[in-house]
Amino acid sequence: MILSDTSNILKEKKRAKMSFHRILLNIIIILCVCLNWDCSEGAQGKQRSAIDSHTIQLSSLFPSSSSPCVLSTRASNTKSSLHVTHRHGTCSRITSDKATTPNHAEILRLDQARVNSIHSKLSNKLTDRVRQSKSTVLPAKDGSTYGSGNYVVTVGIGTPKHDLSLIFDTGSDLTWIQCEPCVRTCYSQKEPIFNPSSSSSYHNVSCSSAECSSLSSATGNSGTCSASNCVYGIQYGDQSFSVGFLAKEKFTLTASNVFDGINFGCGENNQGLFTGVAGLLGLGRDKLSFPSQTTATYNKIFSYCLPSSASYTGHLTFGSAGISRSVKFTPISTITDGTSFYGLDIVGISVGGQKLAIPPTVFSTPGALIDSGTVISRLPPKAYAALRSAFKAKMSQYKNASAVSILDTCFDLTGFKTVTIPTVSFYFSGGAVVELGSKGILYAFKMSQVCLAFAGNSDDNNAAIFGNVQQQTLEVVYDGAGGRVGFAPNGCQ
Repeated sequence: MILSDTSNILKEKKRAKMSFHRILLNIIIILCVCLNWDCSEGAQGKQRSAIDSHTIQLSSLFPSSSSPCVLSTRASNTKSSLHVTHRHGTCSRITSDKATTPNHAEILRLDQARVNSIHSKLSNKLTDRVRQSKSTVLPAKDGSTYGSGNYVVTVGIGTPKHDLSLIFDTGSDLTWIQCEPCVRTCYSQKEPIFNPSSSSSYHNVSCSSAECSSLSSATGNSGTCSASNCVYGIQYGDQSFSVGFLAKEKFTLTASNVFDGINFGCGENNQGLFTGVAGLLGLGRDKLSFPSQTTATYNKIFSYCLPSSASYTGHLTFGSAGISRSVKFTPISTITDGTSFYGLDIVGISVGGQKLAIPPTVFSTPGALIDSGTVISRLPPKAYAALRSAFKAKMSQYKNASAVSILDTCFDLTGFKTVTIPTVSFYFSGGAVVELGSKGILYAFKMSQVCLAFAGNSDDNNAAIFGNVQQQTLEVVYDGAGGRVGFAPNGCQ
């Protein structure tokens, strides 16, 4: 009896111990799940915080003019790629003395002049707000202001080839260079002026040719005749101009990318803001643009990355070689049919991961375009007001500074080594969401005056423009044949 009772007591103790162990195990499991959830939530919270903002070293906004040139690996490793340099930067072949480098005030003044002329061109083209499908002839003397022309590539022209520095422009069609003899005036350029008589592959174009007839849509002026040779004239909104012969010549991009018979302007009378460069490479949508003339090889596809600093190079690549798999595409808008420009449909903007409450018609009524020659992006007044308000709210820890030129949202960052700014993303039709690089949000004058790099249009009906500050470090892909424009991050490497 005693043995039986003892056995029962031992069994009860064993059951109690097992029960305790099970309870303890359940508590441990619950604690682990809870802790894991908390850690996961914390990590996600930190990740969201990281995604919603950028922390920038302020010294990176003020790069030293003595910094060595850093070459883009993409441009170096792709056969159909050219190095893109900042016109006044360390890497430029045509860098001149500081006295000829425009200051910030001059850059922004020229930028506003270019924007004004783009808006004027669009309003002249669209006789009403209905989007037209057929091309419209440009009125005489109407063209985009050349602006500060920030980005340059080197192209070989002629036989033997002469390497010449050209500003590339998605808002222009006709490629042109200065040529000898200078009949009236030629502006100062760094490289020797091209002499067509020294090239065995140079030919003038007849004034009865189809190419000469195409000048009206490409330049805004009809071709004229001089001894049966076609004469072009293009005048920009700031009174800069180029006049000369329409001709055909050999263009050498790289050793394996050579094109005979490219139509271009050989300018014998040139004046304006082109100092240093030899001319312009037109990347617009007209049939005389360089992408249209090389469509058999590149299918009207080209891409570029604009460097974030004057001591770095970017790339201008023709064809689909090396295009990132992460590119997000949006259809080219039809607002600009019959013009040089590549239209975009902006459908929204977010700041710090929060989408702004902007009615769709704010963007759809005036339309939008992307332009490599406009520096500061322009937004419809209501869209800019929403962006400015949201950005300022996220920057409340920094002291406000006075406005500069067209930039009215500025901060005094004196005493800081870093600045934390909210992310800014653009939403385009077709589902493309493009987060701007950290260098595409601010425009720095000095430590006490660092500004939001956007400006508002003066009129609700003026088109929005996606400018080159916002494009910095992005891979921007133009697929003319596919009717689309694409974006991907980290495009220069």
